[in-house]
Amino acid sequence: MTAGTVDIVGGQRPAGQHQHTETDAELLLAASVLLADAALAARRTGAELTAAAGSWRVGLQALRRPAWAFGTALAAVRALTNPSGLGIAANGGMVGETVRSLGAVARRRPAAVAMAVDAFALRIEAAAREHPNLAAPLAKRLTDAVVAGRRIEVVRAARDLVELLGVTRTLTTISPVIMELLALGGLLDENPTNDSFAWVTLAGGVPTTDPLFGLPAGLIRHLNPGAGRAERTEPDAMLSRVLARSANDIVRYIDDISALGNHGLALLRRVACADGTERYVVLLPGTSFGRLSNSTPQDLVGAFDALLRTDTTYSRSAKQMLLRAGVPEGAELMIVGHSLGGITAMNLASDLDFVSRYRLTHVVTVGSPIDTKRPADPTTRVISLVNQHDVIPGLDGRGPASANDIPESWVELSWLDETYDYPLSHAPQAYADTLRGGDVPHRARVNELITRYDGEIVANQPYLLRDK
Repeated sequence: MTAGTVDIVGGQRPAGQHQHTETDAELLLAASVLLADAALAARRTGAELTAAAGSWRVGLQALRRPAWAFGTALAAVRALTNPSGLGIAANGGMVGETVRSLGAVARRRPAAVAMAVDAFALRIEAAAREHPNLAAPLAKRLTDAVVAGRRIEVVRAARDLVELLGVTRTLTTISPVIMELLALGGLLDENPTNDSFAWVTLAGGVPTTDPLFGLPAGLIRHLNPGAGRAERTEPDAMLSRVLARSANDIVRYIDDISALGNHGLALLRRVACADGTERYVVLLPGTSFGRLSNSTPQDLVGAFDALLRTDTTYSRSAKQMLLRAGVPEGAELMIVGHSLGGITAMNLASDLDFVSRYRLTHVVTVGSPIDTKRPADPTTRVISLVNQHDVIPGLDGRGPASANDIPESWVELSWLDETYDYPLSHAPQAYADTLRGGDVPHRARVNELITRYDGEIVANQPYLLRDK
């Protein structure tokens, strides 16, 4: 990864591993980009030929010049169906989508799909160079079966891998390429409705459909309704003890978030800063995995919604919290969020009305998939902390196998630590413990970037956030 500030600590290469291995991975990624571009271009060509063949202009010319129209239509059909060329490349429009769907059911693979599969395969191979567990025999058997579209073998390989490693370690092993594997599954099955997930992933975007059934993100919005609500509440004894020793320090912030839990609490902090300015810090915890949906914004449905959209019950509840607290317009604000809390922080940063009302100076995310989101105010400093064993940050499509990079102005600090297994690798405590230790020097780096908020903590006010 070249853009932004990306420090990888704790993942040093073993003795005897030469520099050419890294170069090989970079070459594989570069080749995957070329293949992806070619696949997308072939798909666009198929759509343009399909549109041209069905154009009313062609029909009008057919009335005037039937021989020319017949020849043109025949040439277009040959181009769209020739196995040595584009293959069954029709797509777009009612006719094109019908033909594409029939081709998918018949497992006729057009050139665009073949090149896309090869591009994903190169990404997986590149990731295996940096994550040797992916190159282990059983893991490679699984990824090879997915690339080949052999679903029975995929099930067998996954079963054997789970028997050997267990569910959590299996998930952690394949996490660097989870988006590529999901995209390949959608691209190579007989279901034409989920292909969009694969093409968006190939192009480096955030899919707006699910990978299994192709259901649109709009359906999730209906599962996550509510105007958002925030109510003042009092901290319990444990939270009070943690907040009493807090400070403008990234480890302390993560400790605070861990103490808040993930059952609807958020924290608004008022700080009398050393330069005489009163500033505010918002702490947003992550997702509760107990139920798919609950009465708070911190549920699984809310997590999927926040990943795909910016206006969610969590972001609306956070805005209600600031309004209830009477935070003045123009006040300087920093938001620190873990997981879903980090996604919500970036959703607020991308909300033009929000950043027009408040001066959002910093967004600090911990284990959050935020790389496809952009702040509306270009002066907002974005700091992203990523444990590379953590599955969640890669859900934005930019994992180790992705060729897409973050903006130059962002600061991304990543590392490999001992918390290999998910979900332990995603826990805020794991991030805090790593930053607290001496092996990863990122604590001082982050604290240096947020010195504006040094000062005396005047107030810590927890709020209970609700969907409605």
